[in-house]
Amino acid sequence: MYADTSCSDAPAPVMMQRAEGCVSVAFRQRAGATRLATLYQEGCAKARMPAPPPGQNPEAILINTAGGLTGGDRFAVGIDIQAGACATITSQACERVYRSTGDDARVSNTLRAAEGGRLAWLPQETILFDGGKLSRCLEVDLAADAEFLAVEAILFGRAAMGERVNAGALHDRWRVRRDGKLIFADDFRVAGRIADQLAGPASLGDCNAIATVLLCCADPDGLLEPARAIIGGDGGASAWGGKLLVRLATPNGLALRRRLEPLLRLLHGGQPLPKVWHL
Repeated sequence: MYADTSCSDAPAPVMMQRAEGCVSVAFRQRAGATRLATLYQEGCAKARMPAPPPGQNPEAILINTAGGLTGGDRFAVGIDIQAGACATITSQACERVYRSTGDDARVSNTLRAAEGGRLAWLPQETILFDGGKLSRCLEVDLAADAEFLAVEAILFGRAAMGERVNAGALHDRWRVRRDGKLIFADDFRVAGRIADQLAGPASLGDCNAIATVLLCCADPDGLLEPARAIIGGDGGASAWGGKLLVRLATPNGLALRRRLEPLLRLLHGGQPLPKVWHL
């Protein structure tokens, strides 16, 4: 006979409630216009499609009903732009990444644009708070003649609120392929004592707001000098191989917006920015 060594009276480990969400949206070309083809929503991830004004591409507005991200949260977004369709994807508000008790919040964004499609991925800024941890992946598959515009902007706290991100973790991973061939790969990773790592003159110095903007199209070279004029001394831009890449770094979110809004209007093919960017 063996003694019963189980701790039946011991309290069970407390499992923290975590947010999970998945949203998938597809657009197709029909009767001379881009229209919604499919929509799937699950958990805390939602999407809304306001009726576009005449002559404008449809928009999908992504919503996180959990109100932000924290350690252990899981979100996945899938966007499918079918042949000849054009659409803009944005977010209802800035995404907030709150203090984590251990795990990363994980976000997976998978985008596809078929032949003749145009996809603009224009979420609003991500705000990383002190102690926040985020691992985010952007996977993009483009057809040979598809066009793609993307921005990811990050605020390390809100300067106007006197916030400072002393520690945390952020990993932003981009992979863009055209006809299955990798044409752009980018990884930004910082962890631990973020404030110390970013304060050096070779990193961000006194800036706490950054953004990456990528345009993939047939001939972006003509946009390079106008883009540089908008950026001024807050970043740099280069164009090669059917891509235009912009990096921005500013002292605060307001200064970043003042650069981003005219830049995205320039690169957005004559389309206005989503209304939520101006609310």
